[in-house]
Amino acid sequence: MANSDGIIDWRSVCPISSALDVLGDKWSLLIIRDLLIHGPRTYSQLLESPERISTNILATRLELLTCLRLIERTSPEAASRNNAYRLTEQGAALRPVLEALGKWAGTHLTDFHATIVKM
Repeated sequence: MANSDGIIDWRSVCPISSALDVLGDKWSLLIIRDLLIHGPRTYSQLLESPERISTNILATRLELLTCLRLIERTSPEAASRNNAYRLTEQGAALRPVLEALGKWAGTHLTDFHATIVKM
C-alpha cells in the first residue's frame, strides 16, 4: 500500500499486481461499489455500509483513492465533515470490473453462500 509519503510501494511491474496494490483490499472496492450504486456519499454515509468499515480504515482508503484520482470530493473547498465523495472518470471505469466480479460470485459461490445476491 502507500508508504509514509503517500506514495504507493509498487511490488511489481505486472499490471494485475499493480491493480491489486490499489484495489486488492475489500474496503477500497466496497467504497467504489457504494459510489457506483448510490452516487456521491458523505463520510458518514460510507460508514453506514452494511460491511461496517472502521473510521480509521475509511479515512485511509478515502485518502488513497483520492490520491490515485479514483474518487474526489464534490466540493474541495468545503469542510470535510459536510463534503461528499464521488467517482472520477477513472473510478467509474471500474464498473465493468465490479459487475464481472459480482456476476462471477453469484454464479460460482452459491454452493458456499446460499444467501448471496445474484447480479
